Amino acid sequence: LIKPGTGTVTDAPDFDASADAETLYNAMKGIGSDKEAILDLVTGRSNAQRQEIVQAYKSSYGKDLIDDLKYELTGHFERLIVSLMRPQAYHDAKEIHDAIKGAGTDEKCLIEVLASRNNQQIHDLVEAYKDAYDSDIEEDVTGETSGHFKKMLVVLLQGTRDEPGVVHTDLIEEDAQVLFAAGEEQWGTEESIFIMLLGNRSFDHLQMVFDKYQEIAETSIEDSIKSELSGDFENLMLAVVQCIRSVPMYFAKRLYKSMKGLGTQDNTLIRIMICRSEIDMLDIRECFRMSYEKSLYNMIKEDTSGDYKRTLLALCGGDDDLAGEFFPEAAQLAYKMWETSAMTKVQCLIKQVFITIVSVMSSGTDEDVIIDIVANRSNEQRQEIRQAFKSILGRDLMKDLKSELSKNLERLIIGLMLTPAEFDAKMMRKAMEGAGTDEHALIEILVTRSNEEIHAMNAAYEDGYKKSMEDAIQSDTSGRFSQILTSLVQGAREQGPADWDRALVDAQELADACNEDSDDMEIKFMSILCTRSFPHLRRVFQEFVRCSNKDIEQIIKNEMSGDVKQAMYGIGNKAFDWMCIGTDDRALIRIMVSRSEVDLFNVRKEFKETHDCSLHEFIQVETMVVSFHILRVE
Repeated sequence: LIKPGTGTVTDAPDFDASADAETLYNAMKGIGSDKEAILDLVTGRSNAQRQEIVQAYKSSYGKDLIDDLKYELTGHFERLIVSLMRPQAYHDAKEIHDAIKGAGTDEKCLIEVLASRNNQQIHDLVEAYKDAYDSDIEEDVTGETSGHFKKMLVVLLQGTRDEPGVVHTDLIEEDAQVLFAAGEEQWGTEESIFIMLLGNRSFDHLQMVFDKYQEIAETSIEDSIKSELSGDFENLMLAVVQCIRSVPMYFAKRLYKSMKGLGTQDNTLIRIMICRSEIDMLDIRECFRMSYEKSLYNMIKEDTSGDYKRTLLALCGGDDDLAGEFFPEAAQLAYKMWETSAMTKVQCLIKQVFITIVSVMSSGTDEDVIIDIVANRSNEQRQEIRQAFKSILGRDLMKDLKSELSKNLERLIIGLMLTPAEFDAKMMRKAMEGAGTDEHALIEILVTRSNEEIHAMNAAYEDGYKKSMEDAIQSDTSGRFSQILTSLVQGAREQGPADWDRALVDAQELADACNEDSDDMEIKFMSILCTRSFPHLRRVFQEFVRCSNKDIEQIIKNEMSGDVKQAMYGIGNKAFDWMCIGTDDRALIRIMVSRSEVDLFNVRKEFKETHDCSLHEFIQVETMVVSFHILRVE
């Protein structure tokens, strides 16, 4: 809801970053600094131009401009100038970081920043925070907040609000009724409804919902929030509503509160003047004078002093008290324009999520509903459901599922809800953690995954456990087996069809290796079996029979031992022995989840030929849980 061209700071014409860098350098060299030259230059350039100046300063003088400014300037003036020199997303990131680190939490800062930013600004903030502090902003915020306040902040941090102009006309009255039923109409308040609607619908849509709500409840949404909610959660929801009504009006009120009474809330004043100077400062000035019958310029002038005051006034851009006739009609017209919008259909994904929410959150979990939803969605769709659940309720669907389900069903459903890479990484972690190592799981996963799947698994493992999978394998295994797994985890297996000439050479080398000592034989087998494509290996094994009159699988079984034998046998076996009599639930879950969207039909066919019964029948007999649903529907 930002009208273009209403900022007070714009790109300077005839801009020369190197010349500006020299001006700043000269302003700071010697004893003291030319503060007026600094503030005139910094406030006369857009943020994008300031970033070019920072780079030009470093290129010309080999020094960091922000560090030099911090050294030369002091007090609020230093904070203001230095903040102006940061990219806006990094400034927001620093504000959030300062708000949650140290003694106490600045809830008002969290509320102001997260309630007022649009989707793109939120996404930029999240990335900047990660880059600046090597930390996840959501984890840091949730670690310092609690309750419904935390949940709403998480929803806002997703940056998934419907875009401007999106209005679900068929849901306006329904949303208003739902809000009324969740608050005014019942004893107690269903806060999750307020979070879901106010955190996800577009501003345009919600403006219409608020009008309809007023008709139904005979009171404003603001008054209902004040009577039904409390504390930081109430303040956050009121801020969201105020931004939905008018972002400039929200900031006008925040600026007024920062300067009224004894003392000035300088951090708030600086933050708002910086972040809105290129966006909607003219609108904020208009709203300020309309609300408080004095100009923002004059209030800043009365409440601040020195270079700090002059910089703030430059960002403000002018004194409306000197502008002559004021036109409140313009503000009214702009407000009405903000209340109009285009119309779109409701997203079917939200309906899916609501089914999931109902099944998980109802008293007594309906496991059949959960199974039907999860098993009938592709993994890509499940990831959308996970994101939508967090966007709507501010909660982690995985944690809710873990608390509602138990034992093998919980492991199976959670496995299906993870991305394939996350699932594989988790299975690798499980195979190596605790007492003992599940070598069969390590072999199965690394032997059966493609290069692309291994690369994705490596990335997921490092992201989830802050350690490379290669390092984890080498610390948990040893000897030749560790070398084999290390080779496989590179994801560097050759691709493509068999090279017949090369296959003959490889087969002869394997046959010759059979006559060498065990170490040399294992090294040669590893160098070929861990690197050649599977179509090529099948041809190698055929040629091996001709070269040696022996079967490759028998050589592996007879000449090798332990984990090395199992790994080599896994690579060499054309069709893996997926099931065995007697159920290993973890292996069953691992295979059913990982192959359900890949080749489960082929697995079923191979199983039938090998065991003279269908995989479906085997699972029904061997398990007491509902795993067979996955086989049936995938």
